[in-house]
Amino acid sequence: MAPKRSLGLAMVVACLVTACGTFTSGTKAGSGQSSVLTIAIGVDPDTMDPMRQTTTTVSDMVEMVVESLGKVGTDGKIQPNLATAWQEAPDALSWVFTLRPGVSFSDGIPFDAAAVKINFDRILDPKSVCPTCGILPRATTAVQVVDPMHLKLALRMPVASDVVLGLLSSVQYGIQSPRGIQQGTDGYVKQEKPVGTGPYILKERVAGDHVTMRRNDGYWGARPAYPEQVFKIVPDNATREALVRSGQAQVILLPPISDIPSLKKDTTVQVVLAPGDRSVFVVIDTVDKQQPLLQNPQVRQALNYAVNRDAIVKSTLFGAAEPATSTIAPSVFGYCPQTPYQYNPDLAKSLLAKANASNLSVTMVAPTGRYIQDFQAAQNVANDLRAIGVNVNGPRTMDWPNYVKTINVPPSGATVDMHMLGYAPGFLDASPAMAQFDPNFTPPKGLATSYYDNPAVTGLLAKAQVEANRDARAQEYCDAQKQVWSEAPWIFLWTQKFPIVYSSLVTGVTSIPTESFNTVYVRPVH
Repeated sequence: MAPKRSLGLAMVVACLVTACGTFTSGTKAGSGQSSVLTIAIGVDPDTMDPMRQTTTTVSDMVEMVVESLGKVGTDGKIQPNLATAWQEAPDALSWVFTLRPGVSFSDGIPFDAAAVKINFDRILDPKSVCPTCGILPRATTAVQVVDPMHLKLALRMPVASDVVLGLLSSVQYGIQSPRGIQQGTDGYVKQEKPVGTGPYILKERVAGDHVTMRRNDGYWGARPAYPEQVFKIVPDNATREALVRSGQAQVILLPPISDIPSLKKDTTVQVVLAPGDRSVFVVIDTVDKQQPLLQNPQVRQALNYAVNRDAIVKSTLFGAAEPATSTIAPSVFGYCPQTPYQYNPDLAKSLLAKANASNLSVTMVAPTGRYIQDFQAAQNVANDLRAIGVNVNGPRTMDWPNYVKTINVPPSGATVDMHMLGYAPGFLDASPAMAQFDPNFTPPKGLATSYYDNPAVTGLLAKAQVEANRDARAQEYCDAQKQVWSEAPWIFLWTQKFPIVYSSLVTGVTSIPTESFNTVYVRPVH
């Protein structure tokens, strides 16, 4: 690392461990202490309510507290969790789940079918806000307690088994203690202090600073090594790097990507470039009344041709991504490669001229600390747009909770023309990813913030949700991707990798290919 960077990191660390801040850690390099594991992340949680989750990093924390019936394994496949088995009816109109016996919530209430039903009734309530709960709220007719250890889910129409099991393995369908989500209480609407069956208990959350988890000593599964884990909110990636290099944090996400080579040479840390399913893009408001030119697909195509993805991936992301070749990541079932939007500024200018949009003006926002080099990359995108004559106001940035509030709004509440976003489906199926182009999932019902509405695409997605034949599902998703790619409701950017750095003094950091990390069973090496 260059001397200036080293000096800067030293000053940051000095500040963090003295009176400049409140950072503390119970695990110091070489001290032998193991009371607290500290993980530095880039974003402050927007909500801790399992049902309302939209951010993978936050969901990873919530899943330490609240478990679901299934879970996604390190191989990307669904595994048993709070349910030990399941059976789909021959007509695909019902499912029976066998629940794990001998489990209790951390408040002492037994886990049983009645508790699961209370959770599902809350999630399926039409008044509930569950942006990524998928098709099940619309497809479910009843949730029935068969007996204490068996629950039946009745459907009004068949839903693809991969979709049912994928959704019920996601944190959005995590099972909380009935005590905290009783109908008629504030917790029923929004539960910011979830109580679950997981290996940790939410001890404390200080907005903008940290989230502390305390070990659940009554957990039904294996006992974690660390009595406490602290997630420190550190938006600046250089500061996160300084923390792990100095031993003040044991795990960090998304270090400065340019420092990966030097981090790999540093024997005090380990580097993982985990596979991910996150597509990064710039969402375009396709019904924009403030800038109606964006309603024209030809204009949106022009914006795609204007962006030099290869150069940005190489120079700003330092190769930690692959330029987009479709609307979803290659690792997701249903992926169908399209002809890439090659960098062609002359074609972009020509398309704008044909659409009478040569004087196009747009507003743009982007996050900081959420994705690899997110704000810097957004600035690159904005500069490429300016190079073809687009007047870009921005990008502006803000903390993650306010960013979510700005972009996850219905069309009438939209205040910007374009925003950078990344999406990593919680299970490796096109269903949650392609919901971004389904008008049934426009906020607050979902995350379809481009407000794209093509009846042909909507019909294909609806068919794929209920299609039992995997080959037919894949083709329906492929046909939908072709139309979405052509009409370009996004500026399609790249699929990013998932860099994790952790201290060589600990082991047990794992990840799954849904861009999720897990520190539950991290332990000291000695």
